[in-house]
Order: sequence, then C-alpha cells, then structure tokens
Amino acid sequence: MKRKIFIPFLIVSVLFVSCFEDADDNLQPAATIDIQNFIYRGLNYFYLYKADTPELANDAFAGQEELNGFLNNYETPETLFDYLTSPQDRFSGLYSDYTLIENALNGITLSNGMEFGLVPYSQTSNDVFGYVRYVLPNTDAQMQGIKRGDLFTTIDGQQITRANYEELISQNTYTIGLATYDGTDFTSTGVTATLNKTQYNENPVYRAQTLDINGEKIGYLMYNGFIRDYDTELNNAFSQFKADGVTSLVLDLRYNGGGSVETATDLASMITGQFNGQIFYKEFWNEDRQPEYGENGVFDNSISNGNAINSLNLSQVYILTTRRSASASELVLNGLKPYIDAVQVGDTTTGKFQASFLLYDAPAPQFNRNEANPNHTYVMLPLVFKTSNAAGNTDYNDGLFPQIPMQEDYFNLGQLGDPNEPFLAAALNEILPRPLPVRRDFRPLKEISNSKANSPIYQIMVGEMKK
Repeated sequence: MKRKIFIPFLIVSVLFVSCFEDADDNLQPAATIDIQNFIYRGLNYFYLYKADTPELANDAFAGQEELNGFLNNYETPETLFDYLTSPQDRFSGLYSDYTLIENALNGITLSNGMEFGLVPYSQTSNDVFGYVRYVLPNTDAQMQGIKRGDLFTTIDGQQITRANYEELISQNTYTIGLATYDGTDFTSTGVTATLNKTQYNENPVYRAQTLDINGEKIGYLMYNGFIRDYDTELNNAFSQFKADGVTSLVLDLRYNGGGSVETATDLASMITGQFNGQIFYKEFWNEDRQPEYGENGVFDNSISNGNAINSLNLSQVYILTTRRSASASELVLNGLKPYIDAVQVGDTTTGKFQASFLLYDAPAPQFNRNEANPNHTYVMLPLVFKTSNAAGNTDYNDGLFPQIPMQEDYFNLGQLGDPNEPFLAAALNEILPRPLPVRRDFRPLKEISNSKANSPIYQIMVGEMKK
C-alpha cells in the first residue's frame, strides 16, 4: 500500500531543527505546481519502477511548459504521486510534513507504549479484538499494568469493528476495555485503561538474554526495528552474548517491520563475522541510475559510528518471523542464507525487498534537506533500488517461507524470552531436542492491522544516499 500522509501541523524536530532554524519565519506557501514539479523530478531521476509509467520517460515531454500542462491535470500532489507510481509498488510514500518521517526514522514517535495487533472475531465477523504483543518500558501502558497477552474489545466504550478501528486507534488518548475469551465468546472483565500517547524514543533492542539449557548457552534477541541511532545498543547485546559464551542464537524479528539497510548489514555481520568483505546483498536501480549507483553491500566489521562489530561467528541462526516481518528483517534472512543455515521459524514474511531514501525538494542528484525549498514541507520516500542476496534471490513478493511453519495463537501467546513461549520453544527444540510445551489446537485468525501500521516508516527499508 503506497503511503500518502497529510499532516496539517508542523511537528518540531529536535534532531533537525538546526538545518531550518529560521525557515518558519519566512515561510511562503509553495504553489501546488512547484510541489508537483518536485515529485516529478524525483521520480524521473530515482524511481525504481520508472519504466512502468510512460510519463516518467526522459523524452516524455518536449519542455517545461508541456510538463506543466501534464502536472496541472492533477489537483493535489497526492493524486499526481498516486498516478506516477507503479501498480506493483506497495511501499513508496509521499508525506506532507518531513519532520514526521525524520523523527520516525530516528525512533521517535507518538506512543502510549501498548504494541498490539487487531484481529476479527472470525473471517466473516465485523467485530474486532485487540491483543497486546508487548509493552514498552516507561510508558503509560506499563504504568497502567497492561501486559503481553491482554485482550481488549472496546475503545472508548465502542465495540471495535472493521469499520471504526482506524479512527479509534488514531486518537492520542483513548480508553480500552479488557476482555477474556473462553474459546467461543469474549466477555468484558469490566476493567478499563486510559492510555495517552506522548513522544517516545523506542529502543528496538527489546530483549537480549542468554538462556542456559542443558549446559548450552543460547542467545535470545528480540529486535523490533532497524534504527541506526541504536546500533550501539545492538552491538552491546552481541558483546554480552560473546562474554556469556553463546554458541547458538534465536533472533526474534516477528514484529520487526524493517528500517536501515546499513543496520541490517551490521546485524548480519554480528551473527557471523567470518565473511567480512563478501557480498551480503546486491542492488538493482532503474536503468538510468544502475551504472552509477548500483553496488554490492558487503559484510563489514564496524557499526555506523566506527566501533568494531562484536561477532559470534555462527554457522547457524534461528529467525522467528510473522507476516509483519518485513524489508530489513527479510534482508537479514535472505542475505544470510547463501552463507549459513538460517532457519526460519514461524509464518511467511511480508515480501519487501526494495529500499528507499528520503528525497526533498532540492536540486538533483542529492535532493538533500540542506538545499530544500523552504516554502513547503513535502518529502518523498520512493522505492529506489531492489536487493538480491549473493545467490541472486530477489522478487519474493509473496514473502520468505519458513522451514518450521507456525502461527501465533493470540489467546496463548506465552511470555517473551520464556523457553516455553511457543515460537522460542520451537526453535530451542531444533537446537537441542527436548519436550515441547503442549499446544492446544487453535483456529488461526488473520490480523488486519496493528499499532505500527500508521507509522510513516512501517515496512520501509531505508538505504543511504550515495555521495
């Protein structure tokens, strides 16, 4: 699904304010045609699927006047963007306020701390329930006592439905009504919790622990987003794994929608270490950009700040996935497969193998923020290249398929990091066969949305602009 997000107010970015410190003092609203020219220029230059849209061809228009005539057929930047992007593109985004996405790329979002999924009662039911995946520390949800596995069926006293859930969860403050499920019906517990969203900086290294099972040291890492600002925390987790003598690793990416290509490369290098300098992924750009921009990403030995990577030199890793595992998560799994035994446990992934980077209304080829038009705040995050692994595997539109298929039972999730939690238990059983916890039969239900779905970087893989 292509993203076109309109934000009617400016969120002040603490990370980027110095670049445009006085911009608002002299802001003169840009004409729609100026914004549309920016959209056209950016897509004509960098868009991966440029060849799918005849109007993006370099010789499509005789000059600027003819181009403007075409652009004037579209009343808004959003309608133009939607037309110019390819039907095969599910992920490119246009945003009316660049600070929203800049903050999100640095892990800063509005959050009440409750990370959840939304699921219809049945395939045909209009009623929807929520289940709590995990709770972020030092948030309203934690203070209210919300925990993984909690169920809720109402928001602000209204039954959640397929028709109203987007409106209900988009509010900055709402009250959930908790419920139980007996295998047939949901029953309100009478307990409610009012949750308030505030600006929150999420550390994606949610849990890193070493399990000692039958004398074997097994690392468990739940990692929820490839955010470069937390590369040090990720590297520190592997430092602890090394110190603990970890010989096997379970990497939990089941709720990880992606992020930085560079961080994905670093994570793969932390898992291994014996392949430094060898191809981790290959890049494929549009026909015009491939000769100059296309290059291989390689396993490396340092993170983004230059510190040495802590590598485990493993020849096998177990990776937990669901339908929500996307982009950079899939890059790690796909990129490791030619080199080590990367065993996928869980559900099929999203199917996102393309990368993007931010394009501002500035001169080509940089399209950078420092030179951006100060009269509007539109920015694009279009697909600019696709990836394959060293063996050439790409275009996995239907996702990556697990060797050990599992789906989550929303009514019996288990606790993260507990050796008896169903997904972790399945991986541990492959590492050292042991009795698995008894799983009662359950009817798999299909999730329709989740707490991350409205994020501007949901399921986005972000590359680095070439210098």
